[in-house]
Amino acid sequence: MQCYLEILKKYAVFKGRESRRTFWYFVLFNCIFSLIIYFIDKILHSDILSTFYSLAVFLPHLGASIRRLHDINKSGWWVLLSFIPLAFFLIIIPLALVSKSAFFGGLILILLLSLACSIWLIVLEATPGTPGENKYGEPV
Repeated sequence: MQCYLEILKKYAVFKGRESRRTFWYFVLFNCIFSLIIYFIDKILHSDILSTFYSLAVFLPHLGASIRRLHDINKSGWWVLLSFIPLAFFLIIIPLALVSKSAFFGGLILILLLSLACSIWLIVLEATPGTPGENKYGEPV
């Protein structure tokens, strides 16, 4: 829980490094809180709590991901891997007007691309940090 609160306190810090332990504990507690809020929303027949929670943790999660990538001596721009499928989706939408089979083929391509990008980002974030100082600073 301490790791979760530590990342929330640095909600808009995109410089420096984040340890693997702190990052993954944040992800764990974020998943637990998301599930709890999801079930509360279902009981209330609403999506408002989930929406607010997602918006509230977007910047802290983005900052933690960037700092985690800095810890393995990678640029924070690698986070943009998660937006590649969205760009392809916007390109494939016009295919729905031309052909349904081309559209569904494009959707399958997007799903595979999304899966590949997600797996690669998880691999990067699970990689042990650079020992000692790197171009992003001292280890945490």
